[in-house]
Amino acid sequence: MNNLLNKWYKNHALVYKILLFIATTLFIVYLFPKTGKFRFSFENGKPWQSEILYAPFDFAIKKSVDELKEEQLEIENNSSIYFEINLKINEQLKSEYLKRFNQAFKDTLGSGPQNLILYEKGKSFLDELYNNGVLDSDYNYSVNRQVILVSLNTIQKQLEYGDFVEINQLRPLLEDYFSVSVSTDNRNRMISLFFDIVKSNITINQGLTQKSLEEQLSQVSQTRGSIEKGQLIISKGQIVGDEEYTILNSLKSEYESQVWNTANYNWVLVAYTLLVALALLMLLLFLRKYRIEVFLNNTKVTFIFFNIALMIFLTTLVINYNSQYIYVVPLCILPLVLKAFFDARLGLFAHVLTVLLLGFIVPNSYEYMFLQIIAGIVTILTVSELYKRANLFISVGQITFIYIIAYFAFFVIHEGQLTGLKWETFGLFILCGLATLFVQPLIYIYEKIFGLVSDVSLLELSDTNSKLLKELSNRAPGTFHHSLNVANLAEASANEIGANAMLIRVGALYHDIGKMTNPTYFTENQSTGINPHDELSSKESAKIIIGHTLNGIEIAKKNNLPDRVTDFIRTHHGTSLVYYFYMKEKAEDENANIEDFMYPGPKPFSKETAILMMCDSVEAASKSLKEPTTTKINEFVENIINKQMENGQFLNADITFKEIQSIKKVLKHKLANIYHLRIEYPE
Repeated sequence: MNNLLNKWYKNHALVYKILLFIATTLFIVYLFPKTGKFRFSFENGKPWQSEILYAPFDFAIKKSVDELKEEQLEIENNSSIYFEINLKINEQLKSEYLKRFNQAFKDTLGSGPQNLILYEKGKSFLDELYNNGVLDSDYNYSVNRQVILVSLNTIQKQLEYGDFVEINQLRPLLEDYFSVSVSTDNRNRMISLFFDIVKSNITINQGLTQKSLEEQLSQVSQTRGSIEKGQLIISKGQIVGDEEYTILNSLKSEYESQVWNTANYNWVLVAYTLLVALALLMLLLFLRKYRIEVFLNNTKVTFIFFNIALMIFLTTLVINYNSQYIYVVPLCILPLVLKAFFDARLGLFAHVLTVLLLGFIVPNSYEYMFLQIIAGIVTILTVSELYKRANLFISVGQITFIYIIAYFAFFVIHEGQLTGLKWETFGLFILCGLATLFVQPLIYIYEKIFGLVSDVSLLELSDTNSKLLKELSNRAPGTFHHSLNVANLAEASANEIGANAMLIRVGALYHDIGKMTNPTYFTENQSTGINPHDELSSKESAKIIIGHTLNGIEIAKKNNLPDRVTDFIRTHHGTSLVYYFYMKEKAEDENANIEDFMYPGPKPFSKETAILMMCDSVEAASKSLKEPTTTKINEFVENIINKQMENGQFLNADITFKEIQSIKKVLKHKLANIYHLRIEYPE
C-alpha cells in the first residue's frame, strides 16, 4: 500500500494529465452528433460538388416541410367540426313561447282567429329556427364546412356549418319572416317576444373536434414514392433542385437512422473517441517535445485543454440553435489567448487541432475549416503586441476582411456567379470580429482564475510609477538606476534574437528588488563613501550579497508578482561565485568552502533569463571600466559572457551560440553609446 501511495505521489502530475486527457476527450465526444455524419454537403439551388451519387439502398422519399404543412393545412380546413346540441331547450321553448305569447297579446280584443294565425306562424318560425339549432357564438367557419351534430357523444346528424343560425342573425330573420300580412305593431311584439325566449342550443365540442383532427393528421404519410438501390440520384455539377434536394435530405436522414442504429452505435462512439483522443494526444506530444515548461505545468495544460473544449462547446451550442450562425463564434480568440500567455506556435497548433475537431460537427466542413485555419494564421501573423489596443483593432479588421474574401471566393466557386450572394453572412463575419474584441477582458479573467501572466499585465508591471518600483527608487536609488540600464540592454538584446522583450524588461526592472532589505551593502547605493562591508567578515558579506535573491523572492511573493517575473529574481545570478569575497576569504583561509560564496541558483532556464544574467553582469561590471575604448569594451563583454558559458550557466537555457554572439554584439554597441566613444585622432 505504501509503495502504491509513493508511486502515486511521485507521478501525480502525470496521473493528473491522464485524467485531464480522458475527461476532455469524453466531454468533446459527448458534444459530437449522436448519429453518423452524412459525408456529402449540399445546398438547394447550388451545384453538386461530389462524385455521381447512386442510391446505396432502398429508401422512401420524405415529403418536404412545405409539403407536409400544406397537407396538414388542407386537413385542418376540411376536417369535420363537432357541435353539441341541447335537446331539452326545444321542449322548454314551446311552453315558454305559449306563455309569453299570451302575455304579449292579452290586450287585443275580438281578434281570436287572427291571434291564432299569428301564434301558429310564430310556432312555425320557432320550429324552423331549431330544426338545426342556434349557435352560441360566431365561429367564423365557412358555410359549407362539414359539421357533425352530437348529443351525449351520440351522433344526431351531419350537416354544414351554414345550416346553423347564429344568434346575431335573429333580428333580420324575424323581420323578414313577419314582414308579410303582419301589422307593424304585431311584428314588433313578436320580435320582442322572440328576443326574450330564444336561446342557443348549439355549442362546439372541442374535445371531439381536436381528437378527430389529430386522428386525421396522424394518418398523413411522411413519404411519397421511393428510390431503389442503385438508382441515379444526382450527377456531378448538376444543380440541386427542389426534387433533388428532397431526395438527398431523405437519403441523409435514412442514412443516419439506418446505418448508425442502436446495434453499432457503440462503434461510432469508439471511432469518435479514437479520433478526438488522437488529436489531443498530438497536442500533448507537441508540448512535451517543444514546450516542456508548459507540459510540466499542470495549470497551463489545463488552461489549454479548457479553451479548446470551450470553443467546441460554444460552436456546438450555435449549431444546435441554428447552423446559419456558425460564423458568429469568435474562434480566433483561441490563438489570441494562447499567444498572449504562451507563444504564436503553440497558439496556431492548438487552433488547427480545434478546427479539425470541429470539422466533425459543422456543415460544409471543408469550407469552414479552410476559413478558420486561414483566419487563425492571419491572427498569429498580425497580432504582435496585444497590449496595444490599436494593434488589436487593426488585427480584428484584417481577420474580418480575410473571412469576407475567402467566403466570397467560395461562393463564386460554387455558384459561378454573384447572383444570390448572401450579404447577411458578411454581417455575421463583422459580428464575429466584434466578438473577438472580447479577448481583452477575457485575458484579464483568465489571469485571475489560472494565475497566468500576459503581455497586458507585463505592461502594467513595467510602469516605473508602480508602488514597488517607487519604493525601490526611494530606498535604493542606485539599484533602481542599475535596473533601468539592465532593462534597456536586455530589451535590445531580446529584440535582436526574437525573445519576449516585454517579459525580459519587466524581469530586469524587478530582478534586484531584494537589495531594498540592505541597500547600503551594495556599491551602487553607497553615496557617502562608507562601506559597511569593512566591518564584516567575508562570509558575512557574501551572505548578505547572496541573500538579496532570497529577499527579492520574498518581496515578490508579498507583492503578488507573477512567477514568470519571480523567475528572473531567482536565476539572474544562477550558481555563480561571489568572487571578490571568496578570494578575500581564501587569502585568509586556504580551506575556505567555495559553496559558502556561491548563489543557490537555479541556473537560467530560458532565453529571457539567460539574457538578463548577461546584461546584469555586463552592466554592473562596466562601472569599473576606466578610460573605456572600443577594444576594452569588446574584450570586457567577451570575458564576462565567456566566463559564464565556461561555468555552464546557460546549459539549461534554450539559447544557441549564434544567439549569444548576437547578444554580445548588441551589448558592445550599447556600451559604446553609453560611454560616448569617439574616434581617437592623433595629436
